[in-house]
Amino acid sequence: MPAVLAVGAMASVMAEGALAASFAVSGTSFQVSSGKLSSQGLSSFVQTDRSVDGKGHPVALLGIGDATLTDICQAAEVKTPLGTVVFKLTAGGQAGNVTASNLVIDGEDLVGDARFGTAQIGRDASTLDEVEGIKGEPGKFGLQAGDIEVSAVRSNAWSATGGNFRLKGMKVDVSLDGKKCF
Repeated sequence: MPAVLAVGAMASVMAEGALAASFAVSGTSFQVSSGKLSSQGLSSFVQTDRSVDGKGHPVALLGIGDATLTDICQAAEVKTPLGTVVFKLTAGGQAGNVTASNLVIDGEDLVGDARFGTAQIGRDASTLDEVEGIKGEPGKFGLQAGDIEVSAVRSNAWSATGGNFRLKGMKVDVSLDGKKCF
């Protein structure tokens, strides 16, 4: 569900539509999973990511405040002249929790067992204030919560950025026909 806080400020400006995304998505979505995600603050609304070819990808922008994650996995399939390669990054587990601040995930979906504190569903996206800088367009559907906890997290995403990641026990693996996260 699965890098940068100068980007947090930039994400804020991008989310408000004042600045185009600082990068085009690759055209390849990826898997993100975690045993548990806990955070102070969640803001979310629908937007469209664009790949270099101009193709649009509808996503739920999930702005997450200060997050703690366990057992994270991120994996993407990439076609190469040698065949399909799986690029996989894992962290956490016995090495300790992963932390991130001002995490922004552009996801197609999010699956897990969730608890939301002080949830506000249907709030105008331009008035979201739970995660600094995460606002949508006026009149658009939004939701936010004061704190969240999601177990057995599974997501397919187009991009993920964060102000400050600490990846304890990080491992990167690239392999032909390798195993993805789920």
